[in-house]
Amino acid sequence: MSGNEPARGAQRAWTKHEWRTHLLAERDAVSAEEHAREAELLAERVAEVAASHGADTVACYVPFGTEPGTVQLADTLRDAGARVLVPVVPRRRVPLLWTVYEGRDGLAEGPLPGLLEPTGDRMPPETIAEAGLVFVPALAVDSRGVRLGRGAGYYDRTLPLADPEADLVGVVRDSEFVAELPAEPHDARLTSVVTPHEGYRRLGR
Repeated sequence: MSGNEPARGAQRAWTKHEWRTHLLAERDAVSAEEHAREAELLAERVAEVAASHGADTVACYVPFGTEPGTVQLADTLRDAGARVLVPVVPRRRVPLLWTVYEGRDGLAEGPLPGLLEPTGDRMPPETIAEAGLVFVPALAVDSRGVRLGRGAGYYDRTLPLADPEADLVGVVRDSEFVAELPAEPHDARLTSVVTPHEGYRRLGR
């Protein structure tokens, strides 16, 4: 677990907004070279996790902007023979739709700047239940499985639809795996985390 957490005042813990501001600023400061190195490591880690699980269907995502990783995450899983489900962001704040990832040529610009989405047939949110392994983007993950996202709530609405036995793996930088994040009752908990240098770890629920 990273010790690179923001200093907190003696009177209160940081709010979600304060965490997001801090974490996004840290990501903005990562050099292109470091981002590329971490992306390579993450692809290797994701491949190791998938091989150890042996899941036929895996849900992943295509990172964008300063998110750790690249489209290589989905490529690695597909090249290993998995059926890879990639999310499609709906226009309204409802659970994510899904499409089978067929390679980079099947990606097109999504509703958010820089976001690439697959162009294949859209499948309903409940399709996530077919995945035994789900890789989830996050700004940070804590030791209890609390995930901090960007605040839109897409994954909090989607993850409860996953198979209860599925491994829900947060993908973050090493410094973004922290001791404790603010949590609310509706926040979907993760079961594991994977980071570029420290790799895969199971989490307490």
